[in-house]
Amino acid sequence: MSDAVVLLSGGLDSYTAAAMARADGYRLFALTLRYGQRHAQELDAARAVAANLGVVRHIELDVDLSAFGGSSLTTDDPVPKDRPIDASQIPTTYVPARNTVFLSLALAWAEVLGAPNLVIGVNALDYSGYPDCRPEFIAAFEHLATLATARGVHGLAFRIHAPLQQMTKADIIRAGLALGLDYGLTHSCYDPEPSGRPCGRCDSCTLRAAGFAQAGVADPALSR
Repeated sequence: MSDAVVLLSGGLDSYTAAAMARADGYRLFALTLRYGQRHAQELDAARAVAANLGVVRHIELDVDLSAFGGSSLTTDDPVPKDRPIDASQIPTTYVPARNTVFLSLALAWAEVLGAPNLVIGVNALDYSGYPDCRPEFIAAFEHLATLATARGVHGLAFRIHAPLQQMTKADIIRAGLALGLDYGLTHSCYDPEPSGRPCGRCDSCTLRAAGFAQAGVADPALSR
């Protein structure tokens, strides 16, 4: 059985990507980043998801990107809501270089473990247009991983698994349900209400709602 380090946010996509890797026979080591995001709900969700997946180890790491600012997810700037999502327009919820930073940290742990596999739940179809979700970025980072590590230089070929990249949100949900996932454990909202309930109006809520509607099932997170 091969080992994989999975970036686990507590959201629907990372949960599904991790479950797909588990179904393929990988032992999972989960990494969750506290990066200065504006709420803690997704961290609670990541813990619940990690427990549900039965990961070998779950590390929560502090990397405070709010020190740099530059995103409405790490500052007090308003989160865009009720907008038509245009993937050609990068919204203020983009966190500068976030996936580059996250994958670098996952790679560091993978090198220590001798694990050749990294798993990330990025999507390039139903998404907000973030540049670090595109297939070109994943391919470039995979190449970098071999060049930038001692294990890579000595012949370990790192692979970045991004199984959701060309799936619609509805297809992701259907795949997860087929694996028996409990999406009630997950949290996707960028700007939840004080009660923790999703706002229902940000890009992430909009994409999630459309995915469940197209999949023809109710979102269990809304009934909890």
